[in-house]
Amino acid sequence: MPQMIFVNLPVKDLEASKAFWTKLGYSFNPQFTDENAACLVFSDTIFAMLLTEPYFKTFTAKEIADAATATEALICLSADSREAVDALVDAALAAGGSPAGETQDMGFMYGRGFEDVDHHHWEVMWMDAEAAAQGG
Repeated sequence: MPQMIFVNLPVKDLEASKAFWTKLGYSFNPQFTDENAACLVFSDTIFAMLLTEPYFKTFTAKEIADAATATEALICLSADSREAVDALVDAALAAGGSPAGETQDMGFMYGRGFEDVDHHHWEVMWMDAEAAAQGG
């Protein structure tokens, strides 16, 4: 069985976060979605658990980072092409997200970033694996 990953992220407004990701074409697993959490599906093995801040706090004794003022993590999603990178980031911006960082264009690798409605930093990258294996 392939290993799975669940990225757990605190959110201020669960419904707003769900609406944002739905506008980008993603879905949620209803089995793990309720008034405290939503299971955002990226693939059969990759998920983001969007947890209301009070519920998130039940899993840690530490303070929750304010993603609007501090970097908590950089989460990167792969894309099938440069055009797919642009399409996803443009959709995120249209859905209420904001730009994050500069466009990265190294020829064999291309990426752009955005912040979601809770200011979590997402990078979207495309890479020509064959060119990268040959040194770019």
